[in-house]
Amino acid sequence: MDLVNQFLNGLRARLSAEELDDLNTAYGATQEDIDTLRAQYPDCPESLIRLLENIDGTYWRKYGDKEITVCILGSDVEEGRYPYYLLSTEEMLQSSKQDEDVSYLLEYEEDEEAVDPKINSEGLLPGKYIHFSDCMNNGGTSRLYIDFNPSNLGVKGQIIRFLHDPDEYAVIANSFDAYLQMLIDGEYVYLSEDED
Repeated sequence: MDLVNQFLNGLRARLSAEELDDLNTAYGATQEDIDTLRAQYPDCPESLIRLLENIDGTYWRKYGDKEITVCILGSDVEEGRYPYYLLSTEEMLQSSKQDEDVSYLLEYEEDEEAVDPKINSEGLLPGKYIHFSDCMNNGGTSRLYIDFNPSNLGVKGQIIRFLHDPDEYAVIANSFDAYLQMLIDGEYVYLSEDED
């Protein structure tokens, strides 16, 4: 079984009945959108393409008459318990056109650890990254990126997690495949309901 199918099968097994019903409404991106993503980002990971061919976003995404909001991704925030939405192909293309400036975090010595040394000090430049996910707080607290312009300590295709207040950019996986594997290995802990 390939990695994306393994991820999706494990995900579906852990969603609530309502979330699963919503996710089953979703369908894949159009071939035109996939072709545009590939053309603009030749290094786009095949596993992200495969994921988008199955589900073209879960972030207030309308499929037919139904709008869905299902968090299907996670990160390292709150010990992996913080959920994220998958952006649609169109949202990725739109959102990845702006600079993500990290220079303000590099200006002060006390903030040295706020930017992972694997991240280029120029920041995330248009055409050099894909913003693929926003956290459950509409992206205001945390976002996820695929970075194609790392520092000499990083790896092309590494996954960056931005966290707000205090602001921080960290590399959480060396590739999108490694990122999906991290979520599988973590047993989708971000889908667990806290029982307080």
